[in-house]
Amino acid sequence: MAEEREYTDVQSYRVVLEGGEGIYEEKKSRFIATVRSCETEAEAVEFIEAMKKKYWDARHNCSAFVIGSRGELTRCSDDGEPSGTAGRPMLEVLLGSGIKNVCVVVTRYFGGVLLGTGGLVRAYTQAVQEGLAACRIGRMRRGRRVTLTTDYNWIGKILYLLGNEGIEPEASDYTDRVSLTLTLPAEDCDRLRKQMTEVTNGRVEIVLGDTYYFVDKEDGES
Repeated sequence: MAEEREYTDVQSYRVVLEGGEGIYEEKKSRFIATVRSCETEAEAVEFIEAMKKKYWDARHNCSAFVIGSRGELTRCSDDGEPSGTAGRPMLEVLLGSGIKNVCVVVTRYFGGVLLGTGGLVRAYTQAVQEGLAACRIGRMRRGRRVTLTTDYNWIGKILYLLGNEGIEPEASDYTDRVSLTLTLPAEDCDRLRKQMTEVTNGRVEIVLGDTYYFVDKEDGES
């Protein structure tokens, strides 16, 4: 079942920087959760098919994914398990984590003991949590590419201002004047433009470029 809605851009969201694998066992059944970053539905479907080929001998390869910066597209599959006992609980874990553009496949090797509805929900939920715990998670932030040009007299004040904001220029050009290319957080763009204009007494040229998402930091970084 797919759910698709329209949203406006968000300022930031969590993503998988490096996928991982987690294992959960219950009553001799083994649940292997494999998590990967997927930017599109096509990538998610391709990843799911790849896991089914890898674990061709498993009884079930259940899946769930969340695509889009606001989770515009979600999909889940029980892959033969009783309805609502695998795919939906897996999807709920992804939605609860706040991670976007992510896909998880939980492979089950049956251990010979029936787990019941509650046991299956618990096992698939726990497996996804183990898989996410094995991943490297970061945060995407909405930003805007900016090019600024100023005289040598003012570049020190601009670099000091940017340093206090934790912003490093991506490129620089020192000729008769100084040009810097950098990314400003979208929500802070107007404020920083105003501050740069003030510290240079208006002696800075600021050209705004495209808005896009960039990796701001990993979870756990200050």
